[in-house]
Amino acid sequence: MAETKRDYYEVLGVDKGADDAAIKSAYRKLAKQYHPDLHPGDKEAEAKFKEVNEAYSILSDAEKRAAYDRYGHAAFDPSMGGGGGAGGGFGGFGGFGGFDMGDIFSSFFGGGGGSRGNARMDGEDVAIRVYLSFDEAFAGVKRDVKFDRIEKCEDCGGTGAEKGSKIETCSVCHGRGRVTTQRQTLLGMMQSEQTCQACRGTGKTIKNPCKNCRGSGYVKLTKTLEVTIPAGIDDGQRIVLRGQGNAGRNGGMAGDLLIEVRVRPHELFERRGSNLYCEIPIAFTDAALGAEIEVPTMTGKTKFQIPEGTQSGAEFTIKGQGMPSVSSKRKGDLIFSVAVEVPKGLSSQQKKILAEFAKSCGDGNNQKKSSFFKKFLKK
Repeated sequence: MAETKRDYYEVLGVDKGADDAAIKSAYRKLAKQYHPDLHPGDKEAEAKFKEVNEAYSILSDAEKRAAYDRYGHAAFDPSMGGGGGAGGGFGGFGGFGGFDMGDIFSSFFGGGGGSRGNARMDGEDVAIRVYLSFDEAFAGVKRDVKFDRIEKCEDCGGTGAEKGSKIETCSVCHGRGRVTTQRQTLLGMMQSEQTCQACRGTGKTIKNPCKNCRGSGYVKLTKTLEVTIPAGIDDGQRIVLRGQGNAGRNGGMAGDLLIEVRVRPHELFERRGSNLYCEIPIAFTDAALGAEIEVPTMTGKTKFQIPEGTQSGAEFTIKGQGMPSVSSKRKGDLIFSVAVEVPKGLSSQQKKILAEFAKSCGDGNNQKKSSFFKKFLKK
């Protein structure tokens, strides 16, 4: 039994009423996702790539889409009077044994059944991720980053032809980059225009392709750049380097390099915006009597006077000891809370002294406790 084809709208993940822009956007996303060059040897990805291209070849053409909406797959079934299967007559999505770099660019540079190979196309962005320690994010750092990008072939200057060889006008489309075809369907004879498969829409034929790029005019290279990461950058923020992405075609602009910064957490400090937070344990006697304590900061230690009677959980602020701002010279604050440690393992003598201390204080020094029980007794 023949395999049942999936609905073309379902294949692209769009609604039946989707406009051309939505269909094209869905196609480009899926074509990149399942491109065979990104999944070498993966038969499932190759099959999905063919299916996506077949669906787009129908839904991107107004007449074919109208026929499909009315008759479904039967509109293109030769056994039912159609003019050839969508997988053959509408773009030749058969065997991928001859895949080369040219196929990459037909997808990655905005290609597909309805695009012009000689149109101006901007290059794709390239995204990478860089990991920093908390200290590096605080101080800023220079980091060498490696990434792959598509560049114009230096050997042929982007023409795709060997040096000294001629580039001729395509004999199939006569330089137009487009061909007009006619097919008999249930609606009658239908005429459509699509990209010339002989020249991939360029309007030119290369008889002696460049050996370095295999005629595509472009190659994938690994590039290393020194990147300055500013002080104060936060986890998840991005640095954009304009024009460092994939090269454009036919005068199009190069894409950008997008660097996502991930910052590892600090063992003491928690960042909230530009402020830093931490908790500092202090002795029971220091909290009761007041004391000068050492507070850790990102640049060392600083002294801070804790007032007498400090309660556990009390917060204090040290101005300008937080994270730097990426966009200005201002720094956030360091906000720390204290955790009062109650002594354990007291000797009998120490317990006796504390008991006498508690007796001498009565309830007058325990304002929260006194207030709590007054509210309780009122109920």
